[in-house]
Amino acid sequence: MALNLACETTGSGPPLVVLHGLFGSSGNWRGIARALSETHSVHCVDLRNHGASPWADSMAYAEMADDVLQLCDRLGLKQVAVMGHSMGGKTAMTLALRNSQRISRLIVVDMAPVPYADTLTPFAEAMRSADVISAATRTEVQRRLQRLVTDRAVVPFLMQNLVTLNDHFDWRLNLSGIGAAMNELSSFPSDLLGLRFDGPTTVIAGAQSDYVVDRDGATFAPMFGDVEVHVLDDAGHWVHADQPAAFLAQVGHALGRSATHANPAPCTTR
Repeated sequence: MALNLACETTGSGPPLVVLHGLFGSSGNWRGIARALSETHSVHCVDLRNHGASPWADSMAYAEMADDVLQLCDRLGLKQVAVMGHSMGGKTAMTLALRNSQRISRLIVVDMAPVPYADTLTPFAEAMRSADVISAATRTEVQRRLQRLVTDRAVVPFLMQNLVTLNDHFDWRLNLSGIGAAMNELSSFPSDLLGLRFDGPTTVIAGAQSDYVVDRDGATFAPMFGDVEVHVLDDAGHWVHADQPAAFLAQVGHALGRSATHANPAPCTTR
């Protein structure tokens, strides 16, 4: 059953739905949404088990895509552009492949329609092991996470999920549900491989990230008939945070693209 997702909306104009990555939330995209709100109504979504949205035991991509589709119905959005980062990128691709008539264009941020090795379970385990309920301050929680997480640069990002509940700290993530779904989240639904989305698809990847290996778009081409790949220098997996100005320029290009109604050769730009 589809869940009623939380959503932050800003601006006016053609609708753009933005989907965050794992351990993220709509709040991570406020700056980008503010910039895009000059030309679009931007709907930043909290996916299930994240942010202010409801929790569930399962996190199949088809379920998350159905959640987003229900949100579009609730907002009266008949056809939308969708942009998704990482896990949100896979959710956006799933949505476009299963409901192509509802999606005007697709923007995928540093993600491909392929399975990946599970490298994120340690983050979920670290957050569960940090014993945040007994912590007296946010600084104490951060110190505990820093002892548990190998990549300390990720800790401030994870800390954005720490909230105060009554007289103690807790995570606003369903870490149990996320942990149980990690294998599924790392994969890509095999039942989508025979489907196709022919609307304009733009992939924005970070040059320092290895999530999009085939920079010529070959990985996307069987399912996405009109794809462009753009690689931003000096950017890793969080492309929008590393190079916001260059990222916004590419998003502007993507939102202005016209459908080719053909099978163009994918292009890679830097």
